[in-house]
Amino acid sequence: MLILSFLLVGFVLIVCQSSVLYFLPSWMGTPDLVFVLITFLAYRFDWLSGLLLVLAFGWIMDVASGLYLGTYPLLYLFLFIFLKMLKENSPVKEAVYQIPLVGVAYLVGHSCLYSFYFIALPEVLPEWSWITMVRQTLLLVVASIPCFLLYNKLFEQISKRRFIRPRILRKRSGNYFR
Repeated sequence: MLILSFLLVGFVLIVCQSSVLYFLPSWMGTPDLVFVLITFLAYRFDWLSGLLLVLAFGWIMDVASGLYLGTYPLLYLFLFIFLKMLKENSPVKEAVYQIPLVGVAYLVGHSCLYSFYFIALPEVLPEWSWITMVRQTLLLVVASIPCFLLYNKLFEQISKRRFIRPRILRKRSGNYFR
């Protein structure tokens, strides 16, 4: 149930990000809310379910708004693996570094993506501006605070909920012929 709930949240975010958020003013930029969801998945989900969700979101983002096929799944996959390994090997409490690490990962991830484009496709190199990247990163860090609160609340609510099996599937005990 947890995976299905966050899959639905991811679908809604992808639809919003690829259609509604482009109406924001261009000087402000658009926050990458799926990126925030991927970082949350790295912090809270186990390896298998997190990787399945990350690959699904990367594939859908690639189809919905990717210019060069394969960039979103690779970016999200590397982000998930990097943050998951960092989380498991870190002695620092999780809440201290979650939000700042979103900004650092966004900046490093897009810098690596730009470097990949520089090596692989120099003729179609996307435009790079440090001012724009810093503004996008700050916008993402600010947007990640309420997103993390909301995702955390949803994660805890679904994790605490005890699912009741239907009466037909329950195991009966005692005399069946009464």
